Amino acid sequence: MKKKHFVITIERQYGSGGRLTGERLAEELGIHFYDEEILKMTSETSAIGEQYFRLADEKAGNNLLYRIVTGMKPELKSPEKDGPNITSPDNLFRFQSSVIRSLAESEDCIIVGRCGNYVLQDQLEDVIRIFVYADTVTRVRRIMDVDKVDEPEALRRMRRIDKERTEYHRYFTGREWMDMENYDLPINASRIDYDQMIQLIKDYLKLRGYIE
Repeated sequence: MKKKHFVITIERQYGSGGRLTGERLAEELGIHFYDEEILKMTSETSAIGEQYFRLADEKAGNNLLYRIVTGMKPELKSPEKDGPNITSPDNLFRFQSSVIRSLAESEDCIIVGRCGNYVLQDQLEDVIRIFVYADTVTRVRRIMDVDKVDEPEALRRMRRIDKERTEYHRYFTGREWMDMENYDLPINASRIDYDQMIQLIKDYLKLRGYIE
């Protein structure tokens, strides 16, 4: 029996193909796909310039070391609507989280990155948390192909962005980004293409009763 409502969150290593897979999967399922669109929506909701959200997008705040040492985690409370902290990394994350929760409540959709798996952990039972990863050779090849850069630049981008995402996830969730216990379906994309990844996810959705 088909369930009425579900949300897919996708965390992905840079170059793994996770984003493109999510975008194509959304088209096949006939549901919305949200990535950078969340930044614009959050800007409109909060009346804070979109550039603030873009600068902070999937990057840790400025007290990462303090959080690691103290084990402190941010609260997913309502964002401050005024005052000196309105554009702080923590408050921007709360605004963004509020938009993600609203989307998840209102429609079936796919949400990429931005700690969606953590933000929705207590809100919906029917959240499918996916992590897409791949070996270095595969990722470098895909980055070269998509970004049109040479191999050294592809490697630099891969290492920099993975580091940013790891720190971002740790900062805002207190969890390790690549801890597979945080996901329902980890996918090693090293030896399968985009179409095969899509089929794998659809097969999983069928097993869970979300699609026919």
